[in-house]
Amino acid sequence: MSTSPYTAIARLLRPQGRKGELLADLLTDFPERFATTTSVLLENASGEPTPATVEGHWFPVGRNAGRVVLKLSGIDSINDAETLQGKLVLVPDTERVALTEDRVWIADLIGCELYHHDRPIGTVMDVHGSESPHGASLLVVKKRDSDDELLIPFVQAYIQSMDLEAKRIEMNLPEGLLEING
Repeated sequence: MSTSPYTAIARLLRPQGRKGELLADLLTDFPERFATTTSVLLENASGEPTPATVEGHWFPVGRNAGRVVLKLSGIDSINDAETLQGKLVLVPDTERVALTEDRVWIADLIGCELYHHDRPIGTVMDVHGSESPHGASLLVVKKRDSDDELLIPFVQAYIQSMDLEAKRIEMNLPEGLLEING
């Protein structure tokens, strides 16, 4: 599982109003959770997140569509909001939305060792999502024997097995994919 006991659901960008509202990038596929989530945590430089309360939220239209505006308790001015720019809005992993059996959390993939059959390939460093509903996400894999990165399509057809607890993903990759990529 993830190395942190928290999951980021938004990143605060900048003030979005005069009363402390903050524009945020959504980092969740479940934005409806803001309707029921009032207790969150804010990333803190000391390492231990700070509790915060969401008083309200709305989803802007126009150039900020696809983001969320959050109003947090005690953040009542533009100056207050500016102090939170760039911070992550977190929830404990125990409060993550339950996924269907065929889906996984991106955070749980980070740090996994990727294998082509039994041959070690490298470590998953990041996942690039696809905007297309039928497109594949790409695993960003740091090769085991160099600093080079590979982009590996994360699709069910290639996955042989996944043990997220052991941080191991075994895939059957198409012939030539590693050579084209490397």
